[in-house]
Amino acid sequence: MKKQSNLKRLLGYAGRHRYLSYASWVLSAASALVALVPYVFIWRIMQAVLAAAPDFSRAQGLVRNGWLAVLFAGIAVLIYIAGLMCSHMGAFRVATNLRIEAMRHIVKLPLGAAEAFGSGRLRKIVNESSAATETYLAHQLPDRAGAIATPCGLLALLLAFDWRLGLLSLVPVVLAFAVLMRMTGARMQQKMKEYQDALDDMSNEAVEYIRGIPVVKTFGQTIFTFKKFKDSIDRYRVWVIAYTKELRLPMMLYTAAVNGVFAFLIAGALLFTRSGVTPEFLSDLIFYILITPILSVTLTRIMFQSENAMIVDDALQRIDSVRNLAPLPEARNPKSPRDASVELSHVRYSYDGEKDALRGVSLTIPAGQTVAFVGPSGGGKTTLANLVSRFFDPQEGAVRIGGVDVRDISKEELMNTVSFVFQNSRLLKASILENVRMGKPDATRGEVLRALHSAQCDDILEKFPQGADTVIGTKGVYLSGGEQQRIAIARAMLKNAPILILDEATAFADPDNETKVQAAFTELSRGKTVLLIAHRLTTVTHADRICVVQDGRIVESGTSRELLEKGGLFRRMWDNYQTSVQWKVAKEA
Repeated sequence: MKKQSNLKRLLGYAGRHRYLSYASWVLSAASALVALVPYVFIWRIMQAVLAAAPDFSRAQGLVRNGWLAVLFAGIAVLIYIAGLMCSHMGAFRVATNLRIEAMRHIVKLPLGAAEAFGSGRLRKIVNESSAATETYLAHQLPDRAGAIATPCGLLALLLAFDWRLGLLSLVPVVLAFAVLMRMTGARMQQKMKEYQDALDDMSNEAVEYIRGIPVVKTFGQTIFTFKKFKDSIDRYRVWVIAYTKELRLPMMLYTAAVNGVFAFLIAGALLFTRSGVTPEFLSDLIFYILITPILSVTLTRIMFQSENAMIVDDALQRIDSVRNLAPLPEARNPKSPRDASVELSHVRYSYDGEKDALRGVSLTIPAGQTVAFVGPSGGGKTTLANLVSRFFDPQEGAVRIGGVDVRDISKEELMNTVSFVFQNSRLLKASILENVRMGKPDATRGEVLRALHSAQCDDILEKFPQGADTVIGTKGVYLSGGEQQRIAIARAMLKNAPILILDEATAFADPDNETKVQAAFTELSRGKTVLLIAHRLTTVTHADRICVVQDGRIVESGTSRELLEKGGLFRRMWDNYQTSVQWKVAKEA
């Protein structure tokens, strides 16, 4: 069955540790059975006390039976702890291997696919889905073994002393089990999927919201800019309230049934004692009153185990949704580009299969030339750059570097050929030296320091006592957006790839940082083929050529002077830009 296949799959990740999982189930079942033994000795104590009444000093074996009850209770706890130790060792191995496999697959994916999936959603799947399997294997499965063993032992005990009271004790159990099946069926599984979808949606939107805070500060936008985040919270709230109301009645019936054993026992006792109460029957009744709460505990365990099994099933499906993302095909016969030229030939690309982000784009960029891409937001500028660096493959047409289709260049050589600096470069929680060295892992310390100097980072190193060995993100060490950009530029300088893509790299830099970033770009771009994406038109006037991209097409192309003289879209954008930079905040009289 499906759950068995999920279990088999999880244990496959455990390797030889799966035998520890098997041992945990046996130990948990044994613990559950041993935990019932103290009730037998308690029953003996009650028998002895009731038989000796009213002279309780004549009661025999009280101390012996009491210590035996304590002994077996202690043995049950020790066996259970041993089972948990085994289950946790196996569960930790499974969760670790799941994370490793998922991350190994993610690093093979094109960056575009990972971005489209959503970093918040990816993080939640890798961390929380694997954690769900750990809880399932470490706690729920051993508890399930105990929950199966407990009713078997209970059934023997319930029927051994007074079969009539035993059968009465089972009536509310049957009713509660029927309600339980209603709550944990296929509909519950679908609801669990909807619940996880809502959580994923909120997690992803929360990450994007936090990452967008610099935009709010820069452009003075309000929180309503992040309407998608608020909408995701509202959808979750509506869903949770509706689902809670739907389960209200079944949960009330289940709780009443599973805790209604005493009502049945008392009614049966009144019926069975119409001719009088004997000490034997009274001891049996007290025994049943003491032991039947185990039934409610066992059923509650089963309920949560069923829910957790659904969570694990959903977690594995989410991990599969990542693993099913196909990496871009590797070149069978890799070729090396002859130079740093870039060519797009009749390229078409669509993110959703409906609206084209790029359509019929053809462009040739000679080696060593700087080409800027400008145009309205959503026109396709970043998509064009992503295709050159092979974050995606075009659905039609071809992208060539040095005369070779990027699909025929090995992944390693393509990454060594193309370097990029994004508008929101991210640094790892590591030293500045290690962050820069990512561009060239075998670089010496001297090479890294020279790259930092060329990237105008000397003032950053001077303000920290540890200099390049300063760890970012610890003990209050944080860098501004412009400083992070310069570190990212140093990394690109160290990599020294012949093709450079700059995507809005100065968008959020303050004036002082922007001057230094621009100086670093000048040094970085020397002798390279540069694809420059920008909204600030003053930063592209030096480009050898400017391409105006609108609605997925290159509608204009030429130098800044040629485009201004032409009087087309670029001219209108230039005029609007010049007007906007002249705006001033008027002082109140």
